[in-house]
Amino acid sequence: MMLRYALQTVRDRKAGFLGAFVALLCAAALITACGTLLETGLRGKIGTERYAATPVLVSADQNVHETTVKEKKGGRTKTKHKAKPVAERAWLPAATVDTVRAVPGVERAVPELTFQAVPLVETPGAPVPSYGHAWTSAALTPFTLTEGRAPQSGGEIVVDRALAARARLRPGSELAVQSTGEPRTYRVSGVAATDRGDLAQQSALFFSDDEARRLAARDGQVSAIGVLPAPGVGATELAARVERALRGTTAQVATGDERGPVEFLDAGGARVKLVSMGGAMGGTSLLVAILVVVGTFALSVQQRYRELALLRAIAATPGQLRRMIGREALLVGLAAGVTGALAGLPLAAWLHGRFVDSEVVPVTLERTAGIFPMFAAVAASLLGAWAAARITGRRIARIRPAEALAEAAVERGRPGWIRSGLGVLLLAGGAVLVVVLGSLRTEPASTPVTFLAVVVLAGAVSLLGPLLVRGATALLAGPLRLAGPGGHLATANLRGNATRMASAVTPLALLIGMTCTVLFITPTLGDAARTQARDGILAQWVLAAQGPGVTREAAERVRRTPGVTAATEIVHTSVRVGLTKYGAQGVTPAGLTRTWDPEVTGGSLDGFGEGSAAVSELAADQLGLKPGSPLKLALGDGTPVTLTVSAVYARGLGFGDLTLPHGLVAAHADNPLAAGVLVAAEPGSGTGREQLAAAVRTFPGVQVLSAADADAARAERQDAGAEINLLAMGLVLAFTAIAVVNTLAMSTAERLREFAMLRLAGAKRRQVLRMLRTEALAVVLIGTALGSGIALAVLTAFSVGMTGVAAPAVLPVAYAMVVGVAGVLALAATALPGRVALRVAPVEVATA
Repeated sequence: MMLRYALQTVRDRKAGFLGAFVALLCAAALITACGTLLETGLRGKIGTERYAATPVLVSADQNVHETTVKEKKGGRTKTKHKAKPVAERAWLPAATVDTVRAVPGVERAVPELTFQAVPLVETPGAPVPSYGHAWTSAALTPFTLTEGRAPQSGGEIVVDRALAARARLRPGSELAVQSTGEPRTYRVSGVAATDRGDLAQQSALFFSDDEARRLAARDGQVSAIGVLPAPGVGATELAARVERALRGTTAQVATGDERGPVEFLDAGGARVKLVSMGGAMGGTSLLVAILVVVGTFALSVQQRYRELALLRAIAATPGQLRRMIGREALLVGLAAGVTGALAGLPLAAWLHGRFVDSEVVPVTLERTAGIFPMFAAVAASLLGAWAAARITGRRIARIRPAEALAEAAVERGRPGWIRSGLGVLLLAGGAVLVVVLGSLRTEPASTPVTFLAVVVLAGAVSLLGPLLVRGATALLAGPLRLAGPGGHLATANLRGNATRMASAVTPLALLIGMTCTVLFITPTLGDAARTQARDGILAQWVLAAQGPGVTREAAERVRRTPGVTAATEIVHTSVRVGLTKYGAQGVTPAGLTRTWDPEVTGGSLDGFGEGSAAVSELAADQLGLKPGSPLKLALGDGTPVTLTVSAVYARGLGFGDLTLPHGLVAAHADNPLAAGVLVAAEPGSGTGREQLAAAVRTFPGVQVLSAADADAARAERQDAGAEINLLAMGLVLAFTAIAVVNTLAMSTAERLREFAMLRLAGAKRRQVLRMLRTEALAVVLIGTALGSGIALAVLTAFSVGMTGVAAPAVLPVAYAMVVGVAGVLALAATALPGRVALRVAPVEVATA
C-alpha cells in the first residue's frame, strides 16, 4: 500500500521532488566522473608504439623496494613488501643483452637506447615529445626507410615520416638537435615510417650506434632489450624462459599491454597520481553530496509537514510514514541515479581531456569507461536518498498526531537535542582536524585533511544552522529594520523560520568556504616558497632555456665572461629515502655561496661537493639527520648512494628538501641539462644583461633573466598550479553552486501560501519582493561570514603547518569575485521563483 502511495505522491508532487532529484542527479554525475578517473588510474590502458613489433620486452625495475619484518605474538613474524616508482628511467647493464641472446627460442635480442633528442625547428601544431634511438633498434617497431638511407656516420640522422612532414625535411636537409649535451646539427640521411602508421604520441630520431651511445651518456647500459622470438615460439613461452634466465637480477619482463608503461614512464607515474587525485576528489565529492542531499531532503520533508501531519491525524502509523517516505526517496534516487550516471560519462571525458590539456595526465594513458563507477553512483544515490529521507522524516513520523499538526503550522522553537549534539560533535571534530592540519608539514599529507576539515565544519554549520541563524539575526536586526516594512518582515521570517533559512545558509557557506580554500591554498604555499627563493638567490642574473635546458658549455661561456664571479648550474629531480619521495636539486659546488643562500642553520656549505648533501630542516627532522650524518638514498633512476650531510637549511620550500652535487644528479637524470643557471657578477664590474646575452648568443633558446624576471616566471608556474587545483575541484564547486540555487529556489517556491496571506493582509507585490531580497541579502551575509570563517581557519592552519607562520594568502579581487558570484546566485535563486509565485492571485491560493 505504501508503495502505491509513494508512487502517487511522486506523480502528483513532481515540483516538490524536483529539488531532491536535481541534487541526487548532480551527485551521481559527480561520483561517476570521479570514479571513472579512479578506474582509469587503476585499469587505464597504456598502449605501446615503439615496441609494437616486440612481443617480449626486458627493462630495468622502475621501483625501489622495502621489506619490513614484524614480530607477532607466539614467535610468528609478518613480512611486508612495498614498492614505489622512481622518477627517472632505470637502465640495465649492457651484459644483460648477452644473457637474453643465449635463451633458447630467441631469434634476436635488440638493445634499445632511449634519450631525449629535441629537434630545434619550428613545427605547426602542439609539440610532441621527441626521443633519440640507435638505428639498429628501428626493428622493434619496425621502422623501414621510405626515403634515403640509414645513418652511416655520427653526423647523420634518420627522422620519422611525421616529423619530416611537419618540419619539411627530406634527405640532405640539415636539422639541429638538442640532446643530453651541446646542440649539434645533423644531415638527414633518410626518412622512416611504420606499416602501422605514424607515431601519435612521440617523434623518433635515429642516430648511428656510436652517436646514440655518446648522446645517451650511459656507458655500459641499455634502457631496454627487445626480444624477437624464433619461428614457432610463442611470446608467453619465451617470456617465461627469459624470466628464468634473468632470475636473481632486477630485470623485468613485459608482454602485451605491460609494454606500454615501459615505453611511457610518465603514463605509469600518472596512474598513481590519478588514483590519488580520483580518490581525493571522489571522497570529497561524496562527503559534499551527503551534506547537500541530506539538506535538500530535510527541506523537502519540512515542506510536507502539513501533509504528513494530516496522514498521522487519520491514523497512519509511524512505520507506514517511514516506509512511504523511504520508498518515495528510493524512486527519486533511482531515477536521479541512473540519469546522473549516464550524464557522468561525458563529464568524465571532459574532465580527462582538461587534465590532458593541462599536462597533468599524459595522452598515452587512455581513459577507461567501465560500468563500475556508474553502478557505484546509482547505489550511492539510492542509499543516500533513502538514508536522508529516513533521517529527516524521523521526527514527524514518531510524534503524536496532534503535535504533528501543531508543528506543521509553526516551526519548532529550537532544534532537537540529538541534532544539536551531533552538530557540537562535528564542530569539535572540525576543530581537531584544524589542529592536526597545523602540525602537518608535507603537501600530500595536508591536502586531503584541508578539504576534509572544510566539509566537516560545513556539516557542523548544517546541524547548528538554526541556532547560528537566530544568533546572526539578532545581530542583523537593527540594520535590516532600516529597509522599512520589508526589513521588518524579513527579520521576523529569519527568526521564525530559522530551520528553513539554515538550509539555504549551509550550501552557501560550503560554496564560499570550499572555493576560497581551493583558490588560496596554492598561493599560500607558493607565496611562501617564492619568498624563500627570492630571499635565498643572491645572483643578479639567471640563465633560463625555452627548450630542454641550459647546456654545460653555455654555463662555461658565462663563467668566462669578465666580471662574473660564479655561475651555479641547477638540475631538478626527485629521490627516494626509503620509500619516501623528496624533491631534490643538483648544484655545481664552485662559488655556490656567492649565488645561493638557503639560510643554513646547521653545518656549513663550505667544502660542499662530491659525496655531500644539504637537507632542509623538514627532511632533517623526518629522517633524524644532522651535519655529519650518513644519508642513504635512491637517485632518480633508482641507483643507491650514501652521502654525508654537510648542512641543514631553513628554506626548504624555496629550494627543495635535498640539495646534492650537480654531477651526481645529472648522471642519473633523463634530462641532465640545467633548468637554470644562477649568475653572480662583481659589483661595479659593469657586467649585465647585454654582456651575458652576448656570451650565450650561439645557444638556441637560452635567455638572460634578471632576478625579478625569474621570480615573475615562478609566479606564472604557481598560477598554473592553482588552475590545476581549481580544475580538480571544479566539479565539486559547480555541484555546490547548483545546490545553492536549488535549495534557495525550493525554499522560495514553497512559500506560495505565505505570500498570498501577506498580500491579502495589505502588503503590495513590491513589498513582498523587497522582503525576499532582504532575506536573501541576510542569508548571503550569514553564509559569507560562516564560509569565510571556515576557509580562514583551515587556510591559517595549513599555512602554520606548511610554512611555519600564520600567513594565508588571500587575494582580495578573487575573494570579492567569489562572494559576488555567490550573492548573485542567491539573489537570482530567490527573486525569480518569488516573482513566479507572486503572479498567482492571492485569493486563488488562499482558497485552494
